[in-house]
Amino acid sequence: MNFQFYLEKLHSSEVFKKFMKESPGAYICSGFFTVDKEGTDNQRHLDFYIPEKKQMFSFKLEKEIEKIPVELTIERVPEKLSTNFDFEFEEMEKLILDEMEKQNIKNKLQKIIISLQNVKGKNLLICTVFISMLGLLKVHIGLEENKPKIVLFEKKSFFDMVKRVK
Repeated sequence: MNFQFYLEKLHSSEVFKKFMKESPGAYICSGFFTVDKEGTDNQRHLDFYIPEKKQMFSFKLEKEIEKIPVELTIERVPEKLSTNFDFEFEEMEKLILDEMEKQNIKNKLQKIIISLQNVKGKNLLICTVFISMLGLLKVHIGLEENKPKIVLFEKKSFFDMVKRVK
């Protein structure tokens, strides 16, 4: 599936139409997606911020569309996302797999957690990739000019994360 499919699904839903009628100043500010290669924990969420009320809502895009309030933990106002791009989730997975091959990472891909954000005026997919043997990849994919491109790729270990917490 692709991003525009989910955006159109949301825009055509009665739940979203009602939300936008009640909050015409709301704008899309982020997205959250999971691609579970070993299970069925695939999720799709698009988040909207209402500046007048300083509130955020996430729309869970499953069989039914569900509006979920989001508790804001920071004072920073979320940046507005552009939606003038499209990407296929399978294409993002292929980009990651190709980079793993280039960097001679032989681990098996297990799950990709993707956060769609506007960072310093650029639309990014910020990915945490779980790979076999307790490995993690930190991957940022730029979405500029409708040509997704990896702009950051770091291999980590679960144990690296545990060491920092101590």
